[in-house]
Amino acid sequence: MDSTVIRLTSSVADLIVRCSPAAEILYWGPHLDCFSPQDTQSLQRPIANGRLDVDTPVTLAAETGRGLFGSPGIEGHRNGLDASPVFVTRDVMQKADYLTITAEDPQAGLRLVSELQLHADSGVLQIRHQLTNLHHQPWQVNRLAVTLPIPEQAAEVMAFHGRWVREFQPHRVLLEHGSLVQENRRGRTSHEYFPALVCGEPGFREQTGAVWGAHLGWSGNHRMKAEVKTDGRRVIQAEALYLPGEVALAEGETLTTPWLYATCADHGLNGMSQQFHRFLRRNIIHFPRPNPRPVHLNTWEGIYFDHDPDYIMRMADRAAQLGVERFIVDDGWFRGRDHDRAALGDWYIDEKKYPQGLMPVIKHVKSLGMEFGIWVEPEMINPDSDLYRAHPDWLLTLPGYEPPTGRYQYVLDLSNPAVFDYLLARISWLLGEHPVDYVKWDMNRELVQPAHQGKAAAHAQTLHFYRLLDTLHARFPLVEFESCASGGGRIDYEVLKRCHRFWASDNNDALERQSIQRGMSYFFPPEVMGAHIGHHCCHATGRQHSIAFRGLTALFGHMGIELDPVTADAQEQAGFQRYVALHKQLRPLLHTGNLWRVDMPDRTTQVQGVVSQQQGQAVFLVAQLAMPDYSLAGVLRLPGLNPQACYRLTVLDHPDLKPVIDGGSTMCRLPSWMVQSAEFSGEWLMKAGLRLPIMNPETALLIGLERL
Repeated sequence: MDSTVIRLTSSVADLIVRCSPAAEILYWGPHLDCFSPQDTQSLQRPIANGRLDVDTPVTLAAETGRGLFGSPGIEGHRNGLDASPVFVTRDVMQKADYLTITAEDPQAGLRLVSELQLHADSGVLQIRHQLTNLHHQPWQVNRLAVTLPIPEQAAEVMAFHGRWVREFQPHRVLLEHGSLVQENRRGRTSHEYFPALVCGEPGFREQTGAVWGAHLGWSGNHRMKAEVKTDGRRVIQAEALYLPGEVALAEGETLTTPWLYATCADHGLNGMSQQFHRFLRRNIIHFPRPNPRPVHLNTWEGIYFDHDPDYIMRMADRAAQLGVERFIVDDGWFRGRDHDRAALGDWYIDEKKYPQGLMPVIKHVKSLGMEFGIWVEPEMINPDSDLYRAHPDWLLTLPGYEPPTGRYQYVLDLSNPAVFDYLLARISWLLGEHPVDYVKWDMNRELVQPAHQGKAAAHAQTLHFYRLLDTLHARFPLVEFESCASGGGRIDYEVLKRCHRFWASDNNDALERQSIQRGMSYFFPPEVMGAHIGHHCCHATGRQHSIAFRGLTALFGHMGIELDPVTADAQEQAGFQRYVALHKQLRPLLHTGNLWRVDMPDRTTQVQGVVSQQQGQAVFLVAQLAMPDYSLAGVLRLPGLNPQACYRLTVLDHPDLKPVIDGGSTMCRLPSWMVQSAEFSGEWLMKAGLRLPIMNPETALLIGLERL
């Protein structure tokens, strides 16, 4: 029996690791009912002719010094020396589901500690490295990646692309040779390339196929890679990207990689998502208070920079009448902030707009029973600001160059202690002198030539951002924070440890939000996804949608309203009130249940739902995105129900569907379950399903199920 083989097990997946002479994952896949270390003998590799005469394991470090000719897991040097380390295990410690492997290369003067945890309840694997320099001379780190082997059948890769106002768009590649690489060098998690890959059996879908998903919890530059070696072995590799000269380890110093979070599922993307969601809910998402996630009203698209305290209090009055529970004053409250070209960095009350300060507005909001929130963008500075005029040397930039502005902004250097202390003091003033419940933290500019004292400092900037948030949490533990970076620019598991909500996109267009929110749902549950009902004419696209389509689209997240409720007409206000109330009714289910995305035969129809953990309640949204491909709508088979139970089906909302004789346009006769009380077994709904009505483009139908 091989005592160097260690098993980490969970209810859904197992991880088998050979720890010596080097750390190598032998198996990562579905849970094994029976296992003995001697079973691993079946996986001993032959040695191919015409190559090296020794076996070359894909170790956790993926060292080129072992003869691995793919993408290395570690690159660096010591003035050109010690550039090809080979790590040998020195110590192994296991405590329940947590494994620590310590390896060293005495020749290169390096120690590598690998930490692995397989969470027993969710099956999510966490893995990271810590690299320590043991030599008296510095070791320059060029790369330090986590390498995770995946099975050969994982031949199709799904990754995510996007841009501002169009985030989380999936794309797929069949990967038979070479690699798929996605890099982000913008200094934040990015709208463009969310740091995640899903590899699976070709043709995997929402409900079928084995998949292996991985996400790097890091809010800065990163690289994600799926690679097929020339011998057929496959790996996922993930890393924070370091700019040239950015990380040099002095003797005794340690560099820690971000955590890589990964999980495997037998039954499609839904299984993967549900495991990630379960992990987040139990290990990362921690709200300061146990109350339900409050419905928002954000002033941004309602008034922009035109702040009048009396008018804002009128907005609050109307918001409270609509059922809003948290009222947020967005950009424009601080000194000189009349447009987006000035005043960032001057975090003082604008006494012209607020001659009595913020307190009258805050007291009024709270007297209406709502929480109060406010917008900040601490990391940025406008050239036209008192702060910049006083401290032009506070920028995160290379000396001797003229930095380009982005959205009329520069970036402050958080590695500068004076900058860090100033921001901490100003935000502490804001939160300490005002009863603020919630902060919308924005970041609207990418990093170009980021440097501190002439040296690259993008990695350090991210770490100091974390430190700033951590310090504020320690001082103000009941304040909630939202990560908003022009919408979806900073969304990942590491920042989620420090915030409580993501603004998924600056785009409130309900049709675009259908795909954005679906993409985000692969890795995040609804309760942390900000989803707002916007103006009937979307400010980002100019497209117009009914209040029903906007309301139902915002339902499956952390709901809010983003407009001026004072100027909205009576029909719009009635719609806001209806969908806020509907969200509150369904919120206990939506924010705790299992999310399901449903495969449909017609791609113009998109379906998602949430089923309670006890399978007693469910709600499904059917969205018709475009003209249907067929004259008859498809059959919806509802996943996740209890097959032995009986359910009462209720139409909770529909786009005024009527037969032609009553003024409708799509059907002579509606499906019978829409016009009379209907009860079905869970088995029938799962296997036979519901024949859907024919709907017009950009409309939606909401179906509720209650177990009898």
